[in-house]
Amino acid sequence: MRRTRRSPVPDKACIEAQDLARAAAAEIGRPEWVGEHLGTQVEGDRLVTHLFRCLDPAYPGWHYAVTVVRAARAKYVTVNESVLLPGSDALTAPEWLPWKERLRPGDLGVGDLLPSSADDERLMPGYAQIASEEITEDGEDKQMLWELGLGRPRVLSEVGREAAAERWYSGESGPDSPIATAAPAKCATCGFMVPLAGELRQMFGVCANEYAPDDGRVVSLDHGCGAHSEAALPENEAEPLTPVVDEMGYDTIVFDDTSELELVSSDQSAQQ
Repeated sequence: MRRTRRSPVPDKACIEAQDLARAAAAEIGRPEWVGEHLGTQVEGDRLVTHLFRCLDPAYPGWHYAVTVVRAARAKYVTVNESVLLPGSDALTAPEWLPWKERLRPGDLGVGDLLPSSADDERLMPGYAQIASEEITEDGEDKQMLWELGLGRPRVLSEVGREAAAERWYSGESGPDSPIATAAPAKCATCGFMVPLAGELRQMFGVCANEYAPDDGRVVSLDHGCGAHSEAALPENEAEPLTPVVDEMGYDTIVFDDTSELELVSSDQSAQQ
C-alpha cells in the first residue's frame, strides 16, 4: 500500500495567537505600519503563519508574515519567525544578475577597467601563441593566417567577428537606418570610406569625412549619407517661357491711309 501524506491539523492556540503575532510584526517595523490581519496559513502541526498588511509607504503591496509555534503538550505559543514578504502586486527588485551580464555598451567610464576572461569566446590566441594541437606535423598553422596577431597575445575569434559584424550591420551604421535609405549612394563608392583590415574588410569600413554623421565610426559598405564624396546638387532645368495673351481686352488701331491694307489683302487673294 502507498502511504499518503497527512495534512497538518490547524492548532487552535496558534490560530488564536493573533495579538502575539501582531506584536512581533511591530518589532521589525513600527506599530502604525502593521495593518489588518489578512489571514493564517497552516504550515505544519502546531505551526501557523499570521499575515498582516504592511502600511509602510515604502513597501506598497507587501505584508508581514509572523510564524508562531507551540511545542507538543505545551500550553504557551511562541514566535518562530517574523519577516516582511512581497505580495503579488508588490514592487520588487529585479532578479540579480552577475555584473558581466548587467553591463551595457557605454557603461565603461574614465578610469574603469573591464578585463576579459581567459576563456572569452570572442578571442583566440595570436599567431605567436598557437596551441600545439592546432599545428600539423609539418609545423603549418591550421588557424586562418590572415589574422597574424602582430605581437598581440589574442586576436578576434570567429565568434567575436560574427558578433561584431551583426551588431554593426543591424545598428545605426547599417543599411536600414533612415539616413542610409535616403542617401544618394552607398559608402562602397565613397572616397571618404577607409576599408577595415582582415575578413571584416568585405563588409565594413571607417568613415573619414568630418562633416558626415558617422565620421570616425565603422559603417557597412551598403550604408550611406548625404555627405557622399560624389553627391551633387540636382540641376535646376530652365522652364520654357510661355507668352502671355491678354484675352480680356483689346486695343483699337485706326489707320489714316488704308491703301496699303487693300494692297496686302489683294495680294493674299491672288495667292489663294
